[in-house]
Amino acid sequence: MKIFSESHKTVFVVDHCPYMAESCRQHVEFDMLVKNRTQGIIPLAPISKSLWTCSVESSMEYCRIMYDIFPFKKLVNFIVSDSGAHVLNSWTQEDQNLQELMAALAAVGPPNPRADPECCSILHGLVAAVETLCKITEYQHEARTLLMENAERVGNRGRIICITNAKSDSHVRMLEDCVQETIHEHNKLAANSDHLMQIQKCELVLIHTYAVGEDSLVSDRPKKEFFPVLTSEVHSVRAGRHLATKLNILVQQHFDLASTTITNIPMKEEQHANTSANYDVELLHHKDAHVDFLKSGDTHIGGSSREGSFKETITLKWCTPRTNNIELHYCTGAYRISPVDVNSRPSSCLTNFLLNGRSVLLEQPRKSGSKVISHMLSSHGGEIFLHVLSSSRSILEDPPSISEGCGGRVTDYRITDFGEFMRENRLTPFLDPRYKIDGSLEIPLERAKDQLEKHTRYWPMIISQTTIFNMQAVVPLASVIVKESLTEEDVLNCQKTIYNLVDMERKNDPLPISTVGTRGKGPKRDEQYRIMWNELETLVRAHINNSEKHQRVLECLMACRSKPPEEEERKKRGRKREDKEDKSEKAVKDYEQEKSWQDSERLKGILERGKEELAEAEIIKDSPDSPEPPNKKPLVEMDEAPPVEKSKGPVSLLSLWSNRINTANSRKHQEFAGRLNSVNNRAELYQHLKEENGMETTENGKASRQ
Repeated sequence: MKIFSESHKTVFVVDHCPYMAESCRQHVEFDMLVKNRTQGIIPLAPISKSLWTCSVESSMEYCRIMYDIFPFKKLVNFIVSDSGAHVLNSWTQEDQNLQELMAALAAVGPPNPRADPECCSILHGLVAAVETLCKITEYQHEARTLLMENAERVGNRGRIICITNAKSDSHVRMLEDCVQETIHEHNKLAANSDHLMQIQKCELVLIHTYAVGEDSLVSDRPKKEFFPVLTSEVHSVRAGRHLATKLNILVQQHFDLASTTITNIPMKEEQHANTSANYDVELLHHKDAHVDFLKSGDTHIGGSSREGSFKETITLKWCTPRTNNIELHYCTGAYRISPVDVNSRPSSCLTNFLLNGRSVLLEQPRKSGSKVISHMLSSHGGEIFLHVLSSSRSILEDPPSISEGCGGRVTDYRITDFGEFMRENRLTPFLDPRYKIDGSLEIPLERAKDQLEKHTRYWPMIISQTTIFNMQAVVPLASVIVKESLTEEDVLNCQKTIYNLVDMERKNDPLPISTVGTRGKGPKRDEQYRIMWNELETLVRAHINNSEKHQRVLECLMACRSKPPEEEERKKRGRKREDKEDKSEKAVKDYEQEKSWQDSERLKGILERGKEELAEAEIIKDSPDSPEPPNKKPLVEMDEAPPVEKSKGPVSLLSLWSNRINTANSRKHQEFAGRLNSVNNRAELYQHLKEENGMETTENGKASRQ
C-alpha cells in the first residue's frame, strides 16, 4: 500500500568543496546609478556569483515553492558536504521552514577556496542522505501506530537531489554505485531496528553545474532504473539563471504542479500615480486545479512558463472584484499557490492585495460569447488559495430532468418502464433464513444481486432502441422469462405469446418501429418483423441457462421462425409486387414532373420571343431616322388561309397561343421566291445558266450536256 510517495522525503546534498567557490561567470550589474553619477568617479565593476551561491539560491527557491504549496507532509532535509557531512535540519515539522535553513546555511558560510580539495568529497553527503532517508518521520510514525499489526504496509520512499561539479560520466557512475551500496547496507541495519525503516524506493537526481562559457564534461541522461531500489537521472546545467530555471522545472515535476498566468492585472505606475498599466503574474499550484480544463479539452494555453519550462501555462484573465463575500460562489476545490517570481513588483502587489481580504475572480479568455468565470483567488488565514468555481450545473440547483441525456439533450428514456423495474427490485428486510438446494445458507444481499443481474441481462434504456418492449403482446413473455425457474403455465403463456406474434405477421399487422433519425417511410413490414424476431431471440437466449423450460421456450421460438417453403414463396411474391408498385409509382411521378417542366419551359420561351419581336417592331417603327419598312406580303392571303380545324375536345392555352403567334409571324415577312415557285417543295437552282451554258436540268437536279 503506497501511503507515502517519493515526494514525502527530499534530501538536498550541496557540494561545499573548494571548486564550488569559482565564479559562475554570469555578470550582474552592481552600480545602477548611471544618470546621477558625478564626473570623475569610476563606476563599480560588475559582480558574479559563485557556483556555491547559485546552488544555494536555486535550492532555496525549490524549497520555497514546496513550502508554500505543501506546508505539511512534504519534508526537506539539507546536507552540506565537504570534508564531512553537515546535516542542517531534521525531519521534525519545526525545522521545516526557510528561516531555519537560511540561518543554518549562513552559519556554514561559503566554501574555502584554499582548502585541500583531496580532503573534500561529495560522497560524505550522499552517505549521510541515505542514512537520513532511513529515519522515521513524525507522519510515518503516526501511520505505523494506527495500523499496528499492518505497520509494514507503510512505505518509505524518498528523493536525493545532489548539486555538484562532477568530473566526467565515469565519476557520475561512481556516485550512483556508492548510493546503491549504501542503501543496501543501511537496509540491513534498518531491518533489525524499530527506529529505522528500510528504503523501498529512492530517486537520485544528480545536477552537474558548471560556469557559463565552459564545456560540460557530463552528458544528460533521463530517468533510468539501475537497481530495483534506485532510479537515477543526470542533468548538466550551466550556473546562474539556467540552474534556477532547472530547479523550477524539477519542483513542478516532483510535486505534480501546474502553472497559471493571471493577465491584465491593473496596477498603478510608481513614476505616474495617475496612470496604470496591465501586468501578468505567473502562479504555481497543484495540477488538480486544471482538471476541468483537461476534461473539456479547453486549456487556454498562452505560451511557455518562464524560460524553457517543460510545461505550458494556462492563461486566465483578471476580473475587477465586485464583492468581498466569497460565499456567493460555488467552489469545488481550493489549492495553495506560490508566485514564480516572488520578488517582482507585480507579484508583491498581487499578494498584498489578496492578503488584505480582497478576492479576485478569474475568467477564461474567449474571443466571442459570454465570459466564463472559472477560478477565484482569495486568502484564508494568511495563505492564498486558488479556488476552482463550478462553471457547470451546481448540485445546489434543481436536479436535471430525468429525460435529459448527455449535454442536456432530451432523450426518449423508458422512464415508466424503469419505474416499474425499480418497484420490482426493491430491497426489503429479510428476517427468515433461507437455504439453497445444496444446503448452504442463502445470503439475502447475494440473492438480490443475482436477481438484479438477471433482470438487466437485456434491458434497453431508450424507446427507439427496442421493439418488443413497446409491444403489449410481448409483455407476458418478457415478464416471466427473467425468472430463475418457469412453471408449465409460464411455458404455455410464452408459447401463446409467440403464436400470437406469428399470427400478427401473417395478418401483416404494423409494429411500433421508431422512425426517429430515418428518412422516408422507414423499414418495410418484413424488415420490421425480422428486427422484432431477432430482438426477441436475444432476450430469450440471455436466459437460456436458467432452466430446461427456458430452453423449451427458445425451441418454440426457433420453430416458429423457420417458415415453410410456401410461406417463404408467398412472402417473396409479396415483396416483388411491392417493389414493382413502388417502381411504377416512382416512374409515373418522374414522368409527370418531367412533362410539366418541359411544357412550362416551352411556353416561357414562346412568350419571351413574342415579346422581343413585338418590342423590336415598335422601336423600328417609331424611330425618325429609320427608313420606311418595305411592304411585306404575307405567305398566304387571308382569304386563302386554310380554316383552323376545330378540335374535338377542349383547346389548351398553349395551342391557342401558338396559333396566334404563328399567324402574326406569317404577316411580318416576304415569302421566299423559291418556295412560291417550287413544286412539291423542290425548287430548281441556277435556271439562268440553262440558256448560257446549254445545260438542262434533270428531274433530280443533276446537269447534263446537250
